Amino acid sequence: MGNNYSNIPDIDINEKAVEVCDYWTQHSAVIFDQELYLTVFISEVMGNGAPLEANAKHLMIYRHPCIVKYITSWQLNSKFHLAVEEVTPLSRVLSKLDFLQISIGLHSILKALDFLHSNGVSHNNVRMSSIYVTKEGDWKLGGMEYLCNYTDLNCDYLNKIKNNREYSDPVGDLRRKDCVDLYAFGSLAIDVLKSITDDVVLIFMDFCKSNLMNADVTKRPTFKTILEEDFFNHRFIEIHSFLVELPLKSDTEKTGFFQDLAEKLFDFEEEVVASRLSGLLLSRMVFLDKTAQVTLLPLLLSPRTDSEDKNPHLFSTETFKKHLCHKLIEIFKVRDREIRSYLLSFFPKYMGTFTKEDLQKKILPELLVGIKDTDDHLVSLTLKTLAILVPILGSATVIGGKRAKFFTDGRPAREYTKNRELTVDVSNHRVVPLPERPRPDGEEGETSTEDSDNNWEDWDNEENRIIDKNESISDKSIADKSIPDISRLDIKNRSFEEEKIEEINFFEDMEPIIDNSNTFLVDKEEISKKLDVIDTEMNADWDEEDWN
Repeated sequence: MGNNYSNIPDIDINEKAVEVCDYWTQHSAVIFDQELYLTVFISEVMGNGAPLEANAKHLMIYRHPCIVKYITSWQLNSKFHLAVEEVTPLSRVLSKLDFLQISIGLHSILKALDFLHSNGVSHNNVRMSSIYVTKEGDWKLGGMEYLCNYTDLNCDYLNKIKNNREYSDPVGDLRRKDCVDLYAFGSLAIDVLKSITDDVVLIFMDFCKSNLMNADVTKRPTFKTILEEDFFNHRFIEIHSFLVELPLKSDTEKTGFFQDLAEKLFDFEEEVVASRLSGLLLSRMVFLDKTAQVTLLPLLLSPRTDSEDKNPHLFSTETFKKHLCHKLIEIFKVRDREIRSYLLSFFPKYMGTFTKEDLQKKILPELLVGIKDTDDHLVSLTLKTLAILVPILGSATVIGGKRAKFFTDGRPAREYTKNRELTVDVSNHRVVPLPERPRPDGEEGETSTEDSDNNWEDWDNEENRIIDKNESISDKSIADKSIPDISRLDIKNRSFEEEKIEEINFFEDMEPIIDNSNTFLVDKEEISKKLDVIDTEMNADWDEEDWN
């Protein structure tokens, strides 16, 4: 790998090619600062009309959800680079796809071709090597190097590129400008469906041969007509198609679609829905749609537990873990306030589907960014979410840094309270409190004075008295202490150097103050006379029996 390929900051392109064709090599790549995975095509600079440069130009102009998404292109030294969304050649995954995935994929390619021809251009290169599959399993049309306007589409142009095209129409009749791509699509459909023996598939393959590849080009159907064929008239395909083209739909169409979408999805196996549609259901357009926020997302983001019936949640916990967790982790990286708020609102519902490692290393860092935002509502939701994570990850992980013990257990010590209430376990296992037995006068042990010193209420009152007496002194002393505020905690800013926090003795200034100025002046001779009198009286009355 190496960064010397690109003028995009921090892009790393894998030197090992994923695919090699006559004109370029295909590579995987990543932009580190955005954690964005891409596909990059590289070719030698060949001047005007070079295939990869023409492909880049047309991908940049003709944008559609079913066409490979153009990111950027650049020239470096003698190499031309084209960066697009992360995709894989169809030929590499076709053998792993089932009938439903292939039919949905062909439907997407039809949508792309219909879009191009509605804009007066012909693709001229429809074949398997021009189709790519995203990580979500969606088919995208690429290979736009031979695309041209209707005005430039003629026999000379087609003969010029004939050797580079896989499906060439032998008819050569251009009275209909869409006939070239119709013939090629029919040939493609037959190739990708030939391993499936289902009756529905066989009927559609016969349709392609007799209609799309008809020698009379005037009898070939339009792309819109093909989309209405029974082969594509499937509710699941209709749902997939609408979700793919969601950015092109009106608000009225989207409202009607989302109102009963959840009910329609319950008609299919949850594994099929999760594997084929979860990426589309968790798209940005769905999260921002007001109707979807009410009717769909609550059922989508609340995995079903084993003890619950199928309704009202779309996916079980295991299906959620398998197909949705990694997608939600990616969505947490999106810096959109409304999307993040919605994710946090339902976080307690689905947080149990993440591993502890994912919570700590992937979710937590994004949450710590959220508490620094200027939006109070978002910060509030983020703090609530962090509080939920504390029992799972521990406060040291969530808060970070060194912590001090600012709060102590202020309850009376056990030895002070063990004699306060005696308990006895009776036959019905009920604990009955017994009052403390009073001490007889003169019994050795704790005196009433000692007992009152340990009384909780008296301690409380004494504390209040001392605080009142020393209020001005204590306030000044505590104000002088250096108590850190929340802006200095690691949860607020984990980039600064941690400081050692000393434990504060809040009772330091509550010791009683004795004023020596109020000393009593006593006459020594007067005191001596009084002591003599007391001594005489005590000696006169002393009787040992009285003590006994």
